[in-house]
Amino acid sequence: MNKATIFTTISKYLAENRDQETREFCDSLHPMDLAAYLPSFPRKEQLRILEIIGSEIAADIVCRLDHDEQSQLSKAMPDRQLAEIMNHMPSDDRVDLFKRLPEDRGETVLGLMAKVEREDIRKLGSYAEGTAGAIMTSEYVTLTPDMTVQQALEKVRLEAPDKETIYTIYVIDAQRRLLGAVSLRNLITAKPAMHVHEIMQEKPVHVHAGEDQEEVARKLNKYDLLAIPVINGNEALAGIVTFDDVHDVMVEETTEDFHKMGGLGHKAPPGLASINMRDASFWMMFSKRIPWLLILVFMNIFSGAGIAYFEDTIEAVIALVFFLPLLIDSGGNAGSQAATLMVRALATGKAKLSDWFHLLGREVLVSAALGLSMGLAVSMIGIFRAGPEVAVVVAMTMVCTVLFGSVVGMSLPFILSKLRMDPATASAPLITSIADIGGVLIYFSIATFVLRDMIAAAG
Repeated sequence: MNKATIFTTISKYLAENRDQETREFCDSLHPMDLAAYLPSFPRKEQLRILEIIGSEIAADIVCRLDHDEQSQLSKAMPDRQLAEIMNHMPSDDRVDLFKRLPEDRGETVLGLMAKVEREDIRKLGSYAEGTAGAIMTSEYVTLTPDMTVQQALEKVRLEAPDKETIYTIYVIDAQRRLLGAVSLRNLITAKPAMHVHEIMQEKPVHVHAGEDQEEVARKLNKYDLLAIPVINGNEALAGIVTFDDVHDVMVEETTEDFHKMGGLGHKAPPGLASINMRDASFWMMFSKRIPWLLILVFMNIFSGAGIAYFEDTIEAVIALVFFLPLLIDSGGNAGSQAATLMVRALATGKAKLSDWFHLLGREVLVSAALGLSMGLAVSMIGIFRAGPEVAVVVAMTMVCTVLFGSVVGMSLPFILSKLRMDPATASAPLITSIADIGGVLIYFSIATFVLRDMIAAAG
């Protein structure tokens, strides 16, 4: 069934006030599909659809909308309807939506919610953005070590419908300190009379509530986990972070890194990471691109100053101008490649600050080999276009500019990390501009030295 058919069918039922048919038709759709189609309806009809299908299913739909659409929808929604939907949302999604509400509206909605959910929002909402605590959920099952397997299974069976995941179950003591973890598989296959402490894994992998969410993603990926427990300062279990929540974080972080590397500012553009590019406003696109572009414009003045300084060299051997774009672009491209590899390696933990010297040595060898290969190729053009003397200059410059660009591109992410800045700020435009300045100076310095007799004769 295509989108047009779904839209037409639901619109017809709504126009004819056939609420029962609307509910049944929506129930036949996958929640993800309904979430994708919902924004196509006018806002009043969106609210009516959510009211007809009931707050429990509506909560599942709202969770699947992007953050911008959630905010716009909640703004138009009556307080009581919003409170009922939030009551049924997973705790982490509920807190995210609550944080995006205006403060006065948030307090009003909070007062209409059930006590348990209200207290859960206050607890989870107290953690700083970007930390494990901010993305964790409180919907998990816990056991005590003295329980029998039969008792544990009964507890899991009773609590499972309201929990986000039960594939891994956590074992705690009376003070809620994390003692271990047991998989549902092991619980099911164990003998009923055995105790939980006999089958649990002690000292499971965990994170602290204040740890960066990128570190959470790294540990989940490294240890191949579906969920990871979060402990607070008292070593007590505070919540869990599931893989789907980390997946969202990874998408946002990757988008943010791409924005930074594209020169869109030190921080990812607010809203741009999740908004459809077709919906981005003119001002959003302009304001996020102009700062770096202006900075780079003034940086490139140094390239112009370098060219002006070697004016006599250029006048004497005008053929040098032909090769200028080719050479400085090659240095910038090599630098961008090296920066991309290093930023990704640092982000995934495949490289550390202590690896810089080792990686620098390897990069010098690799970039020198690249430069020699490219220099040999371009020297053929140099001989054909301007003679062997200029070909030597072009080949030597190619080696040096590729080497310079690669070393700068590889080293800048390490320098920024050392300064506790995001290595993704070593954006491709910044690397290219530095390589351009260096390339101009290298090119005409080599040309002035190698072609000094030609320049003197021309003078």
